[in-house]
Amino acid sequence: MSVAFTKEESAETASETLLPDRPISPHPNLVTAAGLKALELQLKEAREACEIVQRLEDVNERRRQSAVPLRDARYLAERLRTAQVMPEPASSETVVFGSTVTFSRSDGRVQTYRIVGEDEADPKAGSISYVSPVAKALMGKASGDVAGSGNQELEIVSIS
Repeated sequence: MSVAFTKEESAETASETLLPDRPISPHPNLVTAAGLKALELQLKEAREACEIVQRLEDVNERRRQSAVPLRDARYLAERLRTAQVMPEPASSETVVFGSTVTFSRSDGRVQTYRIVGEDEADPKAGSISYVSPVAKALMGKASGDVAGSGNQELEIVSIS
């Protein structure tokens, strides 16, 4: 749409207010109970941010500042709508969604990650997505098993 038909001051303002939607993963939206609560909280925060921005008097500034929270609210609402809460693992015999697994790499590093949903994955905080290459290699394996991931071999040390 041409800027001439909108109330934005410029093409720059228009581009700041028409953000593309965040991409939705094609994978099933599996989440832990904690992941579901985190999505709910993020949606609440995005909606609150939208409400705060709506109080701005300047229409261009309101549009500019509401672009990100509106986009995030749409994304989070969809992720909540499609969320499939997975039960906690019933046993620690094999690696499944929700397991915390410790493994050693062929280069000697030992790492521990919990396998979670895509939106809750944070490798720096010790969680990886169930669709990540490492998680895919570990799923279904037991303690002592060796799994391949790229050029690395991963030996499972423990599962909890």
